[in-house]
Amino acid sequence: MKKLILTLITPLFFMACSSPEDGQNLSNEDQKTDSIMINQELSKEELERYREIGIQYASTTQKALGQKLTQALSKGGAEHALQFCNIQAMPITDSMANLHNAELSRVSDRPRNQSNTANANELEQIAHFKQLLADGKVGAELQPNIKIDGDQVHFYSPIVTNAMCLQCHGSKEEMIQPETLALISDLYPEDKATGYQANEVRGIWSIIFEKQ
Repeated sequence: MKKLILTLITPLFFMACSSPEDGQNLSNEDQKTDSIMINQELSKEELERYREIGIQYASTTQKALGQKLTQALSKGGAEHALQFCNIQAMPITDSMANLHNAELSRVSDRPRNQSNTANANELEQIAHFKQLLADGKVGAELQPNIKIDGDQVHFYSPIVTNAMCLQCHGSKEEMIQPETLALISDLYPEDKATGYQANEVRGIWSIIFEKQ
């Protein structure tokens, strides 16, 4: 099956603990981008349509998760938020995937829940976004990637840590409270998702949907 790798020439920046920023219009074809590959076989209009679909699926799911997570943090702090993530995060994500008729997940090279382990293609995307950050790219300079595989669209966009995330994903010695750390160890004995600083790639949105 013929595979085409394409990159949206539009800004999108998904924060791990907040809703994604709105994207802007596609740039002109001559603009330089930091992407894995650019392929011009799809029209600007098609790229824009897939961009909007990917943003919609990711942002509505992030909103559903973010609202519940914020409520959990307000109600009982990081420990309550961990309980929420352990019980409700995947069912909420699955329900949004059913709503959008898409495969929708948040994956990582350092997962907390081992069900969220990135596959080989996703690891390549994570490495790509990490390199962009290492090169000093931020915000609108982080470009989401799209991969067309037959009749399917694969949408990838980075999840970048912010201060809220570090209550459960930061340094064990400096940022995570002992009670929270103990609960992480209890709920996720194979946890690899600590030790982050702000503005680091913790994973990606990985979304697959049918071409339209």
